[in-house]
Amino acid sequence: MFRVISFGESHGKCVGVVVDGCPAGLKLSENDIQRDLDLRRPGASNLTTTRREEDRVEILSGVFNGYTTGAPICMVIWNRDVRSEDYESLRYTPRPSHADYFAYVKYGGFNDYRGGGRFSGRITAGFVMAGAVAKKLLKSLLDVEITAYALEIGGEKAENFTLEDARRYRYENECRAPTTQAAVEMKKKILEAMSRGDSVGGIIECIVTGIPPGLGEPVFDALDSDLAKALFSIPAVKGVEFGAGFKAARMLGSEHNDPLVVVDGEIKVEKNDAGGIVGGISTGAPLVFRVSVKPPSSIALKQKTVDLRKRLGTEISVGGRHDPCIVPRAVPVVEAMTALVLADHAIRYGLIPPVIKNR
Repeated sequence: MFRVISFGESHGKCVGVVVDGCPAGLKLSENDIQRDLDLRRPGASNLTTTRREEDRVEILSGVFNGYTTGAPICMVIWNRDVRSEDYESLRYTPRPSHADYFAYVKYGGFNDYRGGGRFSGRITAGFVMAGAVAKKLLKSLLDVEITAYALEIGGEKAENFTLEDARRYRYENECRAPTTQAAVEMKKKILEAMSRGDSVGGIIECIVTGIPPGLGEPVFDALDSDLAKALFSIPAVKGVEFGAGFKAARMLGSEHNDPLVVVDGEIKVEKNDAGGIVGGISTGAPLVFRVSVKPPSSIALKQKTVDLRKRLGTEISVGGRHDPCIVPRAVPVVEAMTALVLADHAIRYGLIPPVIKNR
């Protein structure tokens, strides 16, 4: 199994991850991890938080002479640009739709509230580190390619593009959109919300190619079940749909069914309304799913909340440094979580050996 342990808080000393179950013999360096980390790094554009973090990864264990050893891989980044004083005013006046109050209740007030603590989007840096290992494993051994992009931001949806367009353009624009035109319109939506002291959400679409049929276990470890669980671990994700998704509820069986056909001697599905998964098992068709991301809860507009000490209603206007839309920075996180699940299932299915011998 490909197991991951995440640790750290937003304003703690570091954020990190331990990856257990990675085969020995995978060529791996800090540069492999850094490329993906840079894609979600804060402060990279005027559409993100102004928090400036270098996010330089350090591999502490599990890699020797440029190859994985089979031992757990521990990776960390250090928190440098913290301004914890920004959160003192939020300690007893929780942000609406943030985990502030509910973490306070669950942990009896002992939770680290600075920067959202364990509930901050900053912990997803650990997800990206682990996902970078999984992505390299999948690409090297199975030629699996994972492509996520911003399909919609603030109601502005990308139209008329191909998978190749998405692969080419998504990391060439600030919004992570599949076309330059969509990026321009999405950016307008984000800036408009920022000017009002508000925030916007959106939809991330992900397409995975190269997945063989047969991944996924019966019932509780179905491939789509595990993917959904992993994706819901990303803060602000509120929904996941595969293939036709909720549109399937308005389709006839004759419309939604994916006919089986023979192509060059191989049995394949003729279309892909199932999104590459049937019965919790991969079909061999591209995996297609979409993730709904809510608007960030930290906004400057005044909102109703309560004073936990006085037990009275009050108002809150959140200052400090916050993302007006997390969709762009969540795109590499969606890719990472997808890779983690696929690597785990590929190992379970026997497609990835415990030792990679071909260097």
